[in-house]
Amino acid sequence: MGKKEKKINDLSALGGFVFSTNDDFEYGSDEVADTLAPKEQRLEAVFSNKGRGGKTVTIVRGFIGSEEDLKALAKLLKTKCGVGGSVKEEEIIIQGNYRDKIMEILKKEGYNVKRVGG
Repeated sequence: MGKKEKKINDLSALGGFVFSTNDDFEYGSDEVADTLAPKEQRLEAVFSNKGRGGKTVTIVRGFIGSEEDLKALAKLLKTKCGVGGSVKEEEIIIQGNYRDKIMEILKKEGYNVKRVGG
């Protein structure tokens, strides 16, 4: 009798390869996003409390670049404001209403930042 074959329950068991009908597709060619210079960035500072149990947050969106650079910018903002925060879905989320202070910090760093909302 032969060995029992292991059943594949999810796609990760296939090694992460995805079939493509694109003739130009190259397996393993992950494009790394180039980070734009601060002067070329168009960021938005948004105050929000929706979907967070009434807690207020300041969201910075519109950053174009690598995940590492986004996290570094988030760390800078969190440190200068003295608060916590996170990076989710290409947005920087800072705890509290620090929109004006964040806009000041970003302008000093050379970013173009726009206030969005009330």
